[in-house]
Amino acid sequence: MQPGFLYLLLHIPVTKSRYDLFEMTKKQQHVLIVILGFIAALGPFSIDMYLPGFPAIAKDLNTDDAHVSLTLTTYFIGISVGQLIYGPLLDRFGRKKPLLAGLAIYALAALGCAWAPNIWWLIGMRLILALGGCVGMVAYSAIIRDRFPVDEVAKVFSSILLVMGVAPIIAPTLGGFFTGNLGWRSIFIFLFIIALVLMTVIHFFLEESKGHDKEVSLKPGSIAVNYAAVLRNSDFMLYGLSGSIAMAIMFAYVSGIPFVLMKLYGVSETTFGWMFGINAFGFIAGSQLNRYLLNRFDVVSLTLRTSFIQLILTVIFMIGVWQYELPLPVFAVLLFCVLFLLGFINPNSTALSLRSFSSNIGSASAMNGSFKMGAGAAISALMGVLYDGTKLPMVLLIFLMSLISFVLLLIAGRKARLIKKQAAYR
Repeated sequence: MQPGFLYLLLHIPVTKSRYDLFEMTKKQQHVLIVILGFIAALGPFSIDMYLPGFPAIAKDLNTDDAHVSLTLTTYFIGISVGQLIYGPLLDRFGRKKPLLAGLAIYALAALGCAWAPNIWWLIGMRLILALGGCVGMVAYSAIIRDRFPVDEVAKVFSSILLVMGVAPIIAPTLGGFFTGNLGWRSIFIFLFIIALVLMTVIHFFLEESKGHDKEVSLKPGSIAVNYAAVLRNSDFMLYGLSGSIAMAIMFAYVSGIPFVLMKLYGVSETTFGWMFGINAFGFIAGSQLNRYLLNRFDVVSLTLRTSFIQLILTVIFMIGVWQYELPLPVFAVLLFCVLFLLGFINPNSTALSLRSFSSNIGSASAMNGSFKMGAGAAISALMGVLYDGTKLPMVLLIFLMSLISFVLLLIAGRKARLIKKQAAYR
């Protein structure tokens, strides 16, 4: 890709916002949430949709499963690194221009994947695909923080999960359909079309939430200073890390559950698909119940309580797997409950990590996303190292992530109470 192409995309004029910050009608809010939800769903779609095509990719490109799995590894690397690149761009050029530029890169990379002549080309194209598509993961959280009051942000993140949560439910099924009927390359043609549709919707219907800011420097030294300022924010570190580690539970689950259900419990591929979908529904349902409970409970206390309940469940889960041969229904219910509670922790911790920022929001969102993908990639790799042919490694990692996340939330909660007490004495 030529540098001039990216430059033009970042400098094309965009429609000036027709409404001021926080002054949206309910209809405008709903439209914005749906658009942002589809932008956020592009990431899960890019992962889950092509998983059923792994055997076909290996056969067509004359390689093995291990090399095909590298296309997933490079994708996670691209997401982790790419978000750190887009953070400063979103703060400098606004939200809309980098979003369009990233999706343009994604679209071209999707075509590159579809035309891959060998596995190494596909591995490289998947890296570029991630570098383009990860802009949505940074932009949607930054736009939410721009557009909504601080006390509404956690609810909006929960609403976004309702839209984006559809992706892991339908993506594997769609991927299987495309692979079986049109070949695995058609999956990337479909992703190319999705990117074009998203670019069209963003151009015509997404209002800019932050204008061009020439004071934001793109010099490496200045970018490093901005990220250092984000990392010095204790709320960001505590809530950002706790949320990232909690979300690593999802990566441990995704990495280990096919083996556990199909090999150890012997369920069919169809049953596995249904169970995977039910668990995804549980995650979404938790996020939606969270949205309503936030009307009654403080976001900090609600997050801490749900994290504590999740920790207790994971202790029971681990003991059950370690000491007993859990029947499939018991195993499935415990796993569902853990993922259901994750639907509370994920949006709330994200909102809490960003609440103290009035500037550098793009950089903070990027760092937050990079934390999550980095933790996810590490846990996925650790799953491979700990693999011993039993259910224990997956459940053990789920327990450890739940424990660490709860401890960080506990520290953050005590810090918040201490600040309140100090303010009361003054």
